[in-house]
Amino acid sequence: MNASASASTTLPSIGYDFLTPLLRLIFGDSGLTSGVSAGGIYDVFGILWTIIVVLGYLLSFVFLYLYIYASVHKGTLEDIADGKIRAHEQAAQIQKGGKFVGGRLAELHTHVQSSNPNDWKLAIIEADIILDDTLKKQGYVGTSLGERLRNISPSSLSSLDDAWQAHKIRNQIAHGGVDFALTQKLAQETIVRYERVFTELGVDS
Repeated sequence: MNASASASTTLPSIGYDFLTPLLRLIFGDSGLTSGVSAGGIYDVFGILWTIIVVLGYLLSFVFLYLYIYASVHKGTLEDIADGKIRAHEQAAQIQKGGKFVGGRLAELHTHVQSSNPNDWKLAIIEADIILDDTLKKQGYVGTSLGERLRNISPSSLSSLDDAWQAHKIRNQIAHGGVDFALTQKLAQETIVRYERVFTELGVDS
């Protein structure tokens, strides 16, 4: 009878209790946090959070500085590229025995009517150089053509948008390399834009 009652009150053990040993390990008297209060734990997390916030601000300042530095020196890099292109064009003109400072407008149409895409690019680059030289001679300030265009108001040059759009195509040619696909139609339209500006600025053909 007693054995039967004892058997009826003893339940079989099913599975294993993982939670209780884990809680004892963390919060028990012999656990990892023995002697550490809940307030102390919050303080530790507070310090860690403060360190994370400070590091976040420092990284933000570093990336902001790099962005500003890159933006400031972008114009310098463009000027260097412009100088290389200008030197290449001057060397090409000397090799052909032509004069670099005059008689260039007539060659633009010859280049842009060619069947060679390289001639189309040459026409646009040459037109851009003519525009830059003209603006410098007329007293427009700036260290590059882009800066000179930014210093011109639409009221003083009605074809300013044409100048900008044409200059953008020139930049795509100079910086895009072989990845920029220039069509003859786009090249002709770009030369027409340059000619509108030349006409307003009084550039002789």
